[in-house]
Amino acid sequence: MKSFLKLDWILLSAIFLLLAISLLLLYSLSFGDYDLGFSNFKKQAVSIGIGLFFLFFFTFLDYRIFNFFSTKLYFVMIFFLGAVIFFGKTIRGTTGWIGISSYHIQPVEIAKLIIIIFLASFFSQKKSRLSHLSKIISSIVLLFFPIFLILKQPDFGSVAIVVFCWVIILSLSGIGRKILMSILLAGSLTILPSWFLLKPYQKERIINFVQPENDPMGSGYNVIQSMVAVGSGKIFGKGLGHGSQSQLNFLPEKHTDFIFAVLAEELGFLGVFFVLTIFGVIFWRIKEIGKLSRDNLGFLIIVGIMAMFFSQFFINIGMNIGVMPVVGITLPFLSYGGSSMVANLVAIGIVQSVYLRRIQNQEKDE
Repeated sequence: MKSFLKLDWILLSAIFLLLAISLLLLYSLSFGDYDLGFSNFKKQAVSIGIGLFFLFFFTFLDYRIFNFFSTKLYFVMIFFLGAVIFFGKTIRGTTGWIGISSYHIQPVEIAKLIIIIFLASFFSQKKSRLSHLSKIISSIVLLFFPIFLILKQPDFGSVAIVVFCWVIILSLSGIGRKILMSILLAGSLTILPSWFLLKPYQKERIINFVQPENDPMGSGYNVIQSMVAVGSGKIFGKGLGHGSQSQLNFLPEKHTDFIFAVLAEELGFLGVFFVLTIFGVIFWRIKEIGKLSRDNLGFLIIVGIMAMFFSQFFINIGMNIGVMPVVGITLPFLSYGGSSMVANLVAIGIVQSVYLRRIQNQEKDE
């Protein structure tokens, strides 16, 4: 009970507010299609319940145990990412789900967090030898296998997040600036050739990200409808359950990729400002907890989780307002999705574990 009171309740309160808003938005979407909408609402509530259980489980689990299990977690992740290629369910062109009864698990959501833990453990143990290029190359080789399997789904959005997390963890793990700049330059030179590896529909998404009006009824439809929904909310919004774009099904994937557009349309600028403020509080608290970490493992885990949340936040909102291509990235703690919700709440639990261990260490020192 004493440890429970010493958690970062500012961070937890911000998370709970987002979870409540998520359920509120999903419930409002049931007004247009009650059976599907209320089913999504109930599933989200169940996912939140499961996620909160694991949040507190990982909060009171010493995060330093990951130093002993990170390699095992890595191979378990590889197994499930491989299994989903052969046995997974294909939804909207992506084979990324494993069906269990009426529920579908998306292994890549858990894989993002496992990759962060693995990289944090790898670099924290190799810190004294990070100047050796061989260690960095080793991390690239180890990262290649999950990226390859994620690309086979294909899920370019998740790959972008994984690579971004790797770059951020690497840059803050003690690597020399010259080596880092060389790696980033080499990586950027591979972007142009990768265009020829994209499938036609993926190229269309990128082209219509720049000019969605080229195909307003096809690949540009999602972006146009989302921007219309965001703009139509104005200051106060149209009210819960009264958004024309979302309630009349003009807005596709409204409960997942475009939940931000639903928020903007129904709750307006004020609702958006409130949610962005909550995210700001979350990023601030995670950053502060990273500063307070007493070891390199905890610091790098926090850095990776911060990078994961921020990249998902940035890409999803960018998709909704037409400044980023549509790549199927959900908005943390708001979008419908059991796997992503549970994974994100587990991540918060690990953040709390770092914070709690810092306090316990402080008390021992005193």
